[in-house]
Amino acid sequence: MIIEVSGLLPLFFEESKTINSDIWGKQISFTCGEKIHITAPSGSGKTTLMHYIYGLRHDYNGALKIFSKKLSAYTPEEMSELRRCRISIVFQDLRLFPELTIRENLEVKRLLHPSIPLSLIEEMTDRLGISNRLDKPAKICSMGEQQRTAIIRSLLQPFEILLLDEPFSHLDDENCRLSAQLIQEVAEKQNACIIYADVKTTSFFENQQLLRL
Repeated sequence: MIIEVSGLLPLFFEESKTINSDIWGKQISFTCGEKIHITAPSGSGKTTLMHYIYGLRHDYNGALKIFSKKLSAYTPEEMSELRRCRISIVFQDLRLFPELTIRENLEVKRLLHPSIPLSLIEEMTDRLGISNRLDKPAKICSMGEQQRTAIIRSLLQPFEILLLDEPFSHLDDENCRLSAQLIQEVAEKQNACIIYADVKTTSFFENQQLLRL
């Protein structure tokens, strides 16, 4: 198991939140190759859960293990290495560098992973229809273009866990389909676990497991 959750509940949630949830307060685990779709209304803790798994927050009761080790036991250096090589994420707020071009935002990952070919950026941006925006600052691009950039950035590194926090919220159906197809192809090559959180129950990935938060 690469993720193990046991009795997990944010400190700011009441115990009643566990009643109808498949995750909060439960014993659950995820493994390589799984596609997990977590759905819940706004305010139910989807982003909070993503931040827990990514190691950004620890304000919870219960236990969360990543790669058989309690997340709270990782040192900052170990967490940095996990994020570099084993866990990737698309943040809900994207976290692009607004003054940098789309190309520069993507090449940040290549600085960490020089073995990634430059041609891969060209290929992925072409597939998602933003190759003509590569030399434009992120801040002047549409939210949909920025979201596709964040998706591509998440794929430009090795990973065993891919966290997607409402990654398609600014995309139309066709761009959702194209983005999901690219994500699934890359994740399957690495036998990675996809954890996808959204307010909708729409299925974008094949053979995904739906859980309610």
